[in-house]
Amino acid sequence: MTEKKLSIFERYLTLWVLLCIAGGIVLGKTAPAVATTLNDFSIYQVSIPIAICLFFMMYPIMVKIDFYQVIKSAQTPKPVLMTLFINWAIKPFTMFAISYFFLGYLFKNFIPGTEILANGEEVELWRSYIAGTILLGIAPCTAMVLMWGYLARGNDSLTLVMVAINSLMMLLLYGPLGALLLNVNSMPVPWQTILLSVSIYVGLPLVTGYMSRQWIIRYKGMEWFNEKFLHWLTPVSIVALLLTLLLLFSFKGEVILANPLTILWIAIPLFTQTIFIFAIGYFLFARFLRLSYHDAAPAAMIGASNHFEVAIATAVILFGLSSGAALATVVGVLIEVPLMLMLVSLCKRTCHLFNNCHLDYPRCKPSDITNFIP
Repeated sequence: MTEKKLSIFERYLTLWVLLCIAGGIVLGKTAPAVATTLNDFSIYQVSIPIAICLFFMMYPIMVKIDFYQVIKSAQTPKPVLMTLFINWAIKPFTMFAISYFFLGYLFKNFIPGTEILANGEEVELWRSYIAGTILLGIAPCTAMVLMWGYLARGNDSLTLVMVAINSLMMLLLYGPLGALLLNVNSMPVPWQTILLSVSIYVGLPLVTGYMSRQWIIRYKGMEWFNEKFLHWLTPVSIVALLLTLLLLFSFKGEVILANPLTILWIAIPLFTQTIFIFAIGYFLFARFLRLSYHDAAPAAMIGASNHFEVAIATAVILFGLSSGAALATVVGVLIEVPLMLMLVSLCKRTCHLFNNCHLDYPRCKPSDITNFIP
């Protein structure tokens, strides 16, 4: 495969991400009517503008999937079982423990006050923030992790299989785990939100990608598909990712500016949880199971990342838009993208730790990871 230099989008992706975050916050502050109007286009708390951006973020990845390889990947259960175990037997409980340690113990004196929830109940603010982190911890990523796996040059087919299985598990376990960890009698999980978001973020680009792939290969041939179509499509995912961030932070920018120190207190346990879950998945379980790099990277990142759209919608429905829980889920968005990009870079730098690493350029060598791309 021909090697070429990184595009300007890929080489400075972290910079573009930070600029879009800042731009979204400024847009939400200076033109709140625009952000409000865009945010009003929603169905069951699923933002239509964000859904459109996520479609164009996912479609270029989905159209590359060879479903013959999907079937083969499903026959290798170790990475699938690993991510299921991490997501549902470890991650929710470590999120609760870590957030309680930081927010309910170390930082408790820095978070005074109470708030009135949507149901009229008065709670301490630090408890509300913990509730938001719990909602993040029980929502494994089922959309943007496809981007992280793609950027890490992971096994896209396997990632798709794991995303599909985790989507089903979230439908079954999100409510019971939330009720257990939030310690409430019942938790009105927005099933419409979960079903609709999974359909839009995963199902629609998957079906469209499969059908268009079959049509293009049939009428244009595999060579045209690989050399022309995919070359034109390459920057679409990254541009859509940046527009998604711009929209998300235009919706919540004023909240973030009004609570700068609180953002820091919430970000620390979320950062700690993400690094911890990634480390045990990538460096411990994946190596113990002798996974290849291309399976280990996406399997570990599925556990580390969160489905923040569902977490935000659930927090708003349960506790109200201005609640501490809703704010905590927004902080999850704030740190997720830069942190996951850091983990993507870490994966490529440590590729040599795994067997069967077949990156077609020297990114897996710590000495030089920036000059080539397949």
